[in-house]
This record gives sequence, C-alpha cells and structure tokens, in this order.
Amino acid sequence: LLLAVCAVGIGGTFQYGYNVSIINAPTQHIHKFLNETWSSRYQKELNPDLLTFLWSVIASIFSLGGLCGALIGGSMAIRLGRKGALLMNNVIAILASILMGISFPTGLFELLIAGRFLIGINSGIGLCVQPLYIGEFAPKHLRGGLAMGTSIFLTGGILTGQIIGLRELLGGEKHWPLLLSSSCIPALAQLLFLPWFPESPRYLLIDRGDELSCAKALKRFHGSSEYHREMEDIQRECFALDGEKPKKPWQLFTDPGVRWQLITIIVMTMGQQLSGINAIYFYATYVFEQAGILAEKIPYVTLGTGVCECLTALSCVRSNYVGRRCLIIGGYLLMTFWCTVLTFSLTYQELYSWVPYMSMTCVFAFILSFGLGPGGITNTLTAELFVQSSRPAAYMIAGTVSWISFFTVGMLFPFIVNGLKQYCFVVFLLECFFVAAFIFLIIPETKNKSFLEIKKEFHKLNFGRNA
Repeated sequence: LLLAVCAVGIGGTFQYGYNVSIINAPTQHIHKFLNETWSSRYQKELNPDLLTFLWSVIASIFSLGGLCGALIGGSMAIRLGRKGALLMNNVIAILASILMGISFPTGLFELLIAGRFLIGINSGIGLCVQPLYIGEFAPKHLRGGLAMGTSIFLTGGILTGQIIGLRELLGGEKHWPLLLSSSCIPALAQLLFLPWFPESPRYLLIDRGDELSCAKALKRFHGSSEYHREMEDIQRECFALDGEKPKKPWQLFTDPGVRWQLITIIVMTMGQQLSGINAIYFYATYVFEQAGILAEKIPYVTLGTGVCECLTALSCVRSNYVGRRCLIIGGYLLMTFWCTVLTFSLTYQELYSWVPYMSMTCVFAFILSFGLGPGGITNTLTAELFVQSSRPAAYMIAGTVSWISFFTVGMLFPFIVNGLKQYCFVVFLLECFFVAAFIFLIIPETKNKSFLEIKKEFHKLNFGRNA
C-alpha cells in the first residue's frame, strides 16, 4: 500500500507542487529571454507593458491548463481506469517538458507558453485522479492516513521545486530551461513504477464487473488473508448501486441525494484556495526583511515554509487516529487566530523591536495550521463523501472550483493587498472562521466508515429527518 501511494504520488500531486514552485526562480531570466527573442525577431525593443502581459500569460496559463485537466480527468478515470489515466497523463508531462526545454535554444517563447499549458493539464488530471485512486484502493481503517499521500507529495513537490530552483542548482541564468523541463523526471519515474501495481479494485468490480480481477487486486493491496472484508464492502456498494452508471458532473447538480455533499466540497475547495495562504506567501518576503534577514538569504529562509508544509503533511497521517472533522475544524480555527495576530503585528511592526519576529512566527504558524487541516484533509473528504458512481464527477467539480478559485485569487489578490494592506488578513480570518463553522454544523465524522455509511449520514440532511 505504501509503495502504491509513492508510485501514484510521484507523477500526480508532486507534479502540481513542483511546477507551481519552479516558475518563481527563473522570473528574471525569462524576462531577459523574452526581451532578446523579441529584439532579434522584430528588430525593436519589447514594450514593458507587453513584457508584463507575456509574463502574465506564461505564469497564469498553468491555471487554465489545470482547469482543462480537471474537466477531463474524471472522464479519463472512467474510460481508461484510474491507473490508466495516470499513465496516459505522463505522456502529456513529457511533451510539456520537451516544449519548455527547447523554447530557449529555438528562440520560440510560444513553446514555453504551450508547455506551461500542457503541464497545467497534467497537474489538473493528477489532482483529480490521484486522490480518487488512493481513496478506492485504501482499506477503510487506513483510508485517512494513505489519502494524506496526496498532500505529502504536493508539499514535497513544492519543497523540491524551491530547492532545485536555487541559483546554485538550476535556478541560474544558464540552466533555467533545464529547470522547467525537469518535470519529465517524475513522469518517467511513474511510468517505470506504476505498471507494477493493480487497477483500483472498486473500479474493476463496480464499473467493469470483473470480480476475479478485483479479488486479485485486493490480495495485492491488502494481503491474501485480509482482503475478504474489503471485498464484502465493495460487493455491498455494488449491490446498492444496482448497475448505476458513472454520473456526469451536471447530473450531480440535479441529484437531491448528493445535494449537501456537493455543497460541502464546493465550500471546502473554495475555502482552501481563499484561506489566505497566498497572502501569507506574498507577505513572507516583507516579514523576513523586517526581521533583519538579508535579501540574498531570504530564498533560503523561504525554504523553511516548504519544510513546514511537508512536516504538517507528514504529521497529518495521524488523521487516521484523530479524525478528519477535528483536524480540519482545528486547522481553520488556528488560521483564524494567526490571521488576527499577524494583522496586529504588521500594524505595529515599527513600534517594538520584537514585533517583526512575532510576524515571522505567525507566517510559519499559519502555514503549519493550513497543512494540519485544509491543505491535507480536503481531498480526502472529497473521496469519502461520494459513492462510486458519483465520485469521478465530484472530483471534476471540485477540481474545476479549485482551479477557478486559484485563478481568481491570482487576478484579484494584488488589488486586495494594495487596497487593504495588512488588513487583507481580516478578510481571510472571517473566511476561515465561516468555513470552520460550516464544517462544524454540516459535516459528520467519516473516520472508519464505509462509503455507504457516510452516504446514510448525509441522507438525513438531503431528505429531512423523516426520510
């Protein structure tokens, strides 16, 4: 099971975290490449406004690709299987790496844009299919811990990108094309290791009707002496669905039986993106400067934020013992608290010499709190709140909401910060508090429950207590 999570994660959410992270290091070098390419092509200087526009396209087209990937990820998981979709996804990553790698020697910045778009598609599919696959092959009592592999590999990708992007490694002027094309390495690793593992047992029995292959897969994942209980659970779900075909995303919006599950994943996914984590990273450099850290040392201190996320993702494996509901509510409430403290510390930054260090503590504490709850549990709950026929469509909807929110935050965030300054955290603390309240009032605990048992919990909400 552990090896399967690693084989799935290296080419899944690791790619997303890695490609979000590595684009920051070569910003100045890409600007220079755009200027030189434009001058040699048109014999005139590149207008500064057009340079800003081209850079914005290179950075933000990743989000557009991610949205497209989320829209097709569920369909790929149904047609090709969970494992087949992930394997095919690596072909997209390798093609993207080639395009980004040859953009500099060919002098075609259009290839860089196309490569970022394709790697966005790869990340969108990976974020959709990876947690779906892990949630389906994990045994009920280990589902929470194994599903945290999604978050562990995502944060591991961010940290790896931060390290590889240092100027001493591939972040220098000569090596930035290699940095952007290095995303082919995780793709090749998954193509090498994932074929050794079986397809999702639930997909094999419920979607394909192949009981023999399902039993073989369960024996591989759970052992020949322990697989019977999981087999019975899958058979009960198969019987309850009574041959129901996988649903389309628009069918979920008209199905009263999943109304509150759908509302829940939309609120949680938006809450994750709008929680203020982007504002924290934006303010981190300013906070570190105020604490007296030299500008050339800040990239190394920023690595600490990546380490924080990795540590909390690893510690959240204990969600299997504490419970998802407790962790995610606690995470949002802690984020609310640290937003409050950070607002005060940034306001009175100049008043006392120790206040900048308080701000620095708040940055790390907020990131730890985010990893504790929203960063790790959201994808796990998306897998648990839906039965087999609705799960791929639910991930498509969650992915679409996530990428639209990600893009919206990227567009509006600079205006929010410029308008409100440090008081932007008041907006984020209110959002964190309301999401915590929603989860407390609506979401039941899902720990150690089958998908059918969780469906029964929501049945009362969807149809009333007299249903």
